[in-house]
Amino acid sequence: MSQTIKTAENHELVGSSERRLAPTLPSNSAEKANMIIHYYRGEIGRMTSWRDRIDRTTNWSMTVVAGLLSVSLSTPTSHHGVVLFAMLLISVFLLIEARRYRFFDVYRARVRQLERHYFAQALCPQAELRSDWAEAIAASLRVPVFLISYREALFRRIRRNYIWMYGILLLAWGLKISSPKLQADERPAEFVGNLHQLMVNAHLGPVHGSIVLVAVAVFYAALAVALFYPEPDDGEFAHGEVHV
Repeated sequence: MSQTIKTAENHELVGSSERRLAPTLPSNSAEKANMIIHYYRGEIGRMTSWRDRIDRTTNWSMTVVAGLLSVSLSTPTSHHGVVLFAMLLISVFLLIEARRYRFFDVYRARVRQLERHYFAQALCPQAELRSDWAEAIAASLRVPVFLISYREALFRRIRRNYIWMYGILLLAWGLKISSPKLQADERPAEFVGNLHQLMVNAHLGPVHGSIVLVAVAVFYAALAVALFYPEPDDGEFAHGEVHV
């Protein structure tokens, strides 16, 4: 029994010794520089790929907004629900884009670490550079994790792009339900004169207009919260103004 315990202890000592004596790769500075250059190119490629996916969902959203607005405002017989449907569709694209942005942010952060701590230091050395800058990249490579929450990614995409599309849709919807000439019966009045008529125009099938108005108001209140939500002043946003 004691012999078995000693053998197990010897194996543990050998294993720990091998871990301590594991060779450092690459073996010299030239190989390390070559490795970093190729790694940087690989991360740029992955970052660009995810950036292209983000732009694709934004382009889809803009196409939907333009197409459904042309349908809604081009004829009085078009229902105002078309604009609400456009809001729903771009919300789906927003949810997809927020997920893609979290992946993009991981690779963008690695690229910025290399640019700020390695390439910038090679071009113009600074004494205050941290010596442990590569540990964050190594930890991310060993155990990749998202750097921002889904909520932060969602709020960031709203502030960058989607708030403008939502604003245009709100203006179009307000114009549709407040202008009788854009309604099917084309009343002679230029605009509605009271809240009751506005609620009547906002009817959505069996759903009363007041419920539709409240739902839209709550939705845009949530967008306002996302728009003015204070973003944490850390990470790459604390170093420069060029960001997505």
